[in-house]
Amino acid sequence: MDLYSAARRLSRPFVFGSPDDIAALPLDARGLIGDGHTAALVRADGAIDWACFPRFDSPSVFGGLLDAEAGGVASITPVDFPFESLQRYDPETNVLETLFRVEGQGVVRLLDYMPWSDDPKAGLHEMHRRVEVREGSVELMVTFDPRFDYGRGRTTLERQRHGVLALGPNGERMVAVLGGGGDWQPRPQGGMQARLKLRAGDRRWMVMRWDATAPWPIQAYRPYDYLRITRKSWRQWAQSLRYEGPWRHHVMRSALALELLVYGPTGAMVAAPTTSLPEWRGGTRNWDYRFTWSRDAAMAIRAQNVLGYSREAREFFHFMRTALDVDETLRVMYTIDGNPVPPESVLPHLRGFDGSGPVRIGNGARDQLQLDTTGALLDAAYLHERFGGCLPLRTWSRLRRVVDNLRDTWSAPDDGIWEPRDGRRHNVHSKVMSWLAFDRGAHIAPRFGDQEAAARWQVAAKAVKDDIHHNGLDPTGTYFCAAYGAQHVDGALLVMPLHGIVEPNDPLMVATIERIRAELGTGPFVHRYRVDDGVGGEEGAFVLCGFWLAEALALQGKIDEAIDVFTAHAESSNHVGLLAEELDPRNGEQLGNFPQAFSHLGLINAALRIDLAIRMRDEGDDRIPHVTDRIETQRS
Repeated sequence: MDLYSAARRLSRPFVFGSPDDIAALPLDARGLIGDGHTAALVRADGAIDWACFPRFDSPSVFGGLLDAEAGGVASITPVDFPFESLQRYDPETNVLETLFRVEGQGVVRLLDYMPWSDDPKAGLHEMHRRVEVREGSVELMVTFDPRFDYGRGRTTLERQRHGVLALGPNGERMVAVLGGGGDWQPRPQGGMQARLKLRAGDRRWMVMRWDATAPWPIQAYRPYDYLRITRKSWRQWAQSLRYEGPWRHHVMRSALALELLVYGPTGAMVAAPTTSLPEWRGGTRNWDYRFTWSRDAAMAIRAQNVLGYSREAREFFHFMRTALDVDETLRVMYTIDGNPVPPESVLPHLRGFDGSGPVRIGNGARDQLQLDTTGALLDAAYLHERFGGCLPLRTWSRLRRVVDNLRDTWSAPDDGIWEPRDGRRHNVHSKVMSWLAFDRGAHIAPRFGDQEAAARWQVAAKAVKDDIHHNGLDPTGTYFCAAYGAQHVDGALLVMPLHGIVEPNDPLMVATIERIRAELGTGPFVHRYRVDDGVGGEEGAFVLCGFWLAEALALQGKIDEAIDVFTAHAESSNHVGLLAEELDPRNGEQLGNFPQAFSHLGLINAALRIDLAIRMRDEGDDRIPHVTDRIETQRS
C-alpha cells in the first residue's frame, strides 16, 4: 500500500477541486504549531494564514484567516487542481505534517514546525517548512506575503541573494529563505512567489525568520538540527503524561495543545492564539482571546498538574505572584507579561472570518468584576500542593491577600464567568467559586502555620454556602438557578458537584442537571445560557459545558451516559484533535477562537473523571469518583 493510501485510511481527506474549495474551508481545517512565544495556524491546503510575531498578542503578520485579501499568507500549495490533503501530527509532538496527492502528478509531504525546546527563552521566532516529493513529479507554488500590523501598513519586499526581506511601516522585518535558491517573483495579489518543480526524492526547506536584517543561506538556519531538537523535546515532554486511560490519544493531544498556548518566558497561558473567530457565522460575537485570563489559565494549569506537568503550575504561580506584586487586586486578565490588557478596538479594514465582523483587538471585559476568578486560582493552588508542589511563602502571601479581599466582595453582584455586557447580577456560579476560594484557602493555610486565616475562611465558606441555598434556588425551591431571583439555569452550574459544594445526587443537583439538559441541551451538547446577554446574536453550544456535564453524570454514577456525552465532544475535535470554543450542534461545525484552552482542559478533566469512575466501579468501590480523593488514597 502506498504512503497516501495508508494515511487516508486513518484520516478524512480534504478535497480541493478548485480555488473555491479553499475559500470554503471551515475554521478548524487547520493544525497549530508554536514555539512557546507565539503560534501559527497551518491550513489543510498548506497555507499559514494566522501568525503573530514576536508574541501571541503581537499584531498579525499572516492574517489571511480574517481577510484573504488584506491579511497576508505564507503557503506551499500544489499549482494544479484537483488535489487532496491529509494532516496529522508526528506522534507525541507538535510537528505537523500535511500530505498532498495531486491527481495525475504524485504525492508530496509538507512538514511544519517552529523550533521548540525546554529553554523558554530560546525563541528563534522562526517557522520551518520542509517539502518532499514521495511519488511522481509535482509542481508547487511557494508564497511569501506578510502584511505587518494586521495589514494596516504597507509592506516592502526586497529580493536579495539568499531570499526575500520584508520591511514594515513600523520597523518590522522578516525574511523568507527557500533552499535551492528559488526564483522569487512578484505576486499579482501582493508578496512574492516561487514555482517549484520537484521529482520523487527531492526535498526543499523554507524558513521564515522574524526581526532579521537579511536572509542567510538555508543551512545557516539549521533546519534539520532544529527538527531533531524539536521532535526530541516534545517527545520528552510527552513522556511525563500520567494517564493511561481509554482516551489517552485525546488527552495527550489536549495536553500538547495547552502547552502550545503557554508563553514560555513568563509561564502565562493565553485563552486561545486567535482573535475574532465568530461564535456564530455572520454574527458579531468576535473577541480577542490572546491574553491570560486568571481563571482560564488556572483551570488549565490545574488540568496539566493532574497529568503530571507540575513545572507549568510552578511557572504559572510565579507569573501570578509577579502580577500581584505590582497590583494586589486580582485582575480578570493580563497580557502575557503581566501588564493590563489594552482597551478593545475594531479593525474596520479586515472583513473577518467568512465576513463575520467586526475584527477586534484588546478586550473590553478587562475591567469587569468576575468574582469566580479567585476560586479557580485557589483551586489550582490547592491541587498543586496535594500533588507534591510547594508554594513559596512569597506566593502564598499574595494569594492570602486575594482571598481576604474576597471576603469584602463576594456578596456583591458581578459580571460572571461568561462576560455578558448587560450589567451585573448575583451569579450563582460566582458565589460557588467564592465558596471554593475560601474552602481551598482554608485547606492550604495550615501548611503555612496560618490557623487564623483558615478559621476565618471556614466561617466565610459556610456563609457563602448558606447564602447560595437561601437565595440561589428558583422560586419553587426545586433547582439552582443562574442568578438570585432568576428562574433560568446556566451551564456553569454544572461545576457545583465537581467542586463538592453539593453532593452529585442531592435532589437539588439532580433537578438542576435535568433542567440544564432540558433548557440548554441539544442532544449531548450544552449551551451556556439562552438569555439576552447584551451582545446579541446566536452562538454555538459551549464545549467546556459539555465536558462538565460528562463529569457530573460520572459523579452521579451514570457512567454510560457520561461516556456518550464525552465521546460526542471528543469526536467533534478536528482532524488533528483540536477543539474550538463552541460547536454548532446541528452539524458539529467548530465555532469561536481556535484552539481553545477551555475546551481542552475540559476534555482532560472529563477523561480523568470518567476513567476513575470506571475503575472504581470495576473494583467495587462505591465512593464518589473525586480525583483529589484518589490522590490521597494512592499516597496512603
